Formats: sequence, structure tokens, C-alpha cells
Amino acid sequence: MKLKEYRRELRPLHGELVAMQEWVKTSGAKICIVFEGRDTAGKGGTIKAITERVSPRVFRVIALPTPTDRERSQMYLQRYVPHLPAAGEVVIFDRSWYNRAGVEPVMGFCTKEQSQQFLEAVPQVERAIVDSGVRLLKYWLEVSPEQQTLRLESRINDPRKIWKLSAMDLKSYSRWYDYSRARDEMFRTTDTAWAPWYVANTDDKKRGRLNIITHLLANVPYKPLHHRDVTLPKRQKPNGYREPDLPLRRIPTPF
Repeated sequence: MKLKEYRRELRPLHGELVAMQEWVKTSGAKICIVFEGRDTAGKGGTIKAITERVSPRVFRVIALPTPTDRERSQMYLQRYVPHLPAAGEVVIFDRSWYNRAGVEPVMGFCTKEQSQQFLEAVPQVERAIVDSGVRLLKYWLEVSPEQQTLRLESRINDPRKIWKLSAMDLKSYSRWYDYSRARDEMFRTTDTAWAPWYVANTDDKKRGRLNIITHLLANVPYKPLHHRDVTLPKRQKPNGYREPDLPLRRIPTPF
């Protein structure tokens, strides 16, 4: 999809996301969106597209760092619970508690027993989250091995993207089928009636973003936004005010 077409399709969706935002604020709804998927599948770009035109006071993006020693000693899900939405909030997890179903067992950061215990427990935890009034949406972004290779190569060769390429990404790249098996087991045990998984193909990133946002809007029962008639008031007269000649450090204007 060309950029011009993408921006044209995205513009009305942004308007609908603002309408959803206003409904969330006034209704006190609690929305939790989980993004998981392959490396380079476009989670960050999708989240950026969702949050580009909405308020960060309503839409909060959570991307937790590596757990501390104290957090490692806690119940696994404990550090995620404080970030769940309160009334009037939309919380987006850029990776989530599902690290324990994918990255951690594949890369050896937890034992198979710990991962299996998580998979057995998380459906009931998510049931409790949903029963508390949270609307939970879980998205898995899938990309083909060929497209993943192209995207990683572009990171290697582009100084603007090199920060996205970590040693972990390179190590993960070689374990495509280990991740596939972990994904399949995660779907098998955690795709429930109350918290199903939605899978989006993102080989075409722009189409993938549009499809995900459209699906998100269709699964939140927000009301259309009624536009107010707004007229700017007259600005006051200067009544003798003049701009002072202060010794400020002004930014050069070369453009």
C-alpha cells in the first residue's frame, strides 16, 4: 500500500479513535489491549498509529523493562497488575505477561515448568480481569520468515533503525520454529471465549495497521462523536502592551 493511500484511509480511523476516547472518558470504560507477535511484525508501528491523535492521559502505552531482582521474586503476573486500566482508560501493552509463553522459554529465561504453570493459570487470571469490567483484546501480529529477513536486513543497513536491532533479535531470528511451537501452544491454552486471540498478517505493515484499528473499533461499543459548534471569542485589545526586548537565546531559523 502506498503512503498516500494509507494516510487517506487512516485519517477517518483516527477520528473514530478520538470518538472512542471520548466515550471511554464519559462512560468510565476500561479497555486493555495486548500486542504480541514475531520480531519485526510491526507492534510498535501499530501502537504508534493508534495513539498518534489521541490523548496520552487516556491511552497509556506500557512497555515494561527487564524485571528487577525484586520483581523476579514476585508472583509472575504481579508486576503487570498495577498497569491494568482504571475507569476511563485505554491501556496498551507493547508485549505483556505473554513473555512467559514465548520469549522467556524459547530464550531460556524461564524453565519449561514455569512456562507451563503460566499457561495453565493465565486463562483464569484473564477471566478475573474481564469479570472486573475490563474489555480485554489480544492481538498477535504475524509476519512471514521472508519478510522478517528483509526487515532485519533493513535495520542492519539503515543508521536510523540500528537501535532496533539487538543481540537478542539476532539470536531469536535463528529460532523461528521454536517460536512457532511456543506460539501454537500459547494459542491452544489461552484462546478462550472471554479473552480470544486475534491474528493479523502484517507482511504489508500499512494494511495490517488499518485492519487492526478497524477491528479494534468494531469491538468497542463507543458512541459516534457529536461535533460541537465552536466560535472563537474575540481576543482582548493590547491596552498599551508591547513585546519587551529581553536578552533571550533564540533558536536560529535557517529554514
